[in-house]
Amino acid sequence: MTTERLDIRLDHERRRKLQELAAEQGFPVSETVRRLIDRAYEDILRGRRKRAAEALRQLEIEDVPSPATVSRQLESAHEPRGLS
Repeated sequence: MTTERLDIRLDHERRRKLQELAAEQGFPVSETVRRLIDRAYEDILRGRRKRAAEALRQLEIEDVPSPATVSRQLESAHEPRGLS
């Protein structure tokens, strides 16, 4: 994976918190930031899937497919393509 440099300006308190998180997890600050981004992204995707499942539930479908089938269908319909 190719990485690019990103400069982010943080106030003293956020910088302290980020360094504390990195130390607690035993990773460099850059890896901690990458992990936080991945976690936040997964949270957004999980929310999308939950909303999609709720929309399906409201359809009141009588012949409901298996959870595995629904999961596959939701994953393919809502796979990561960016947050836009």
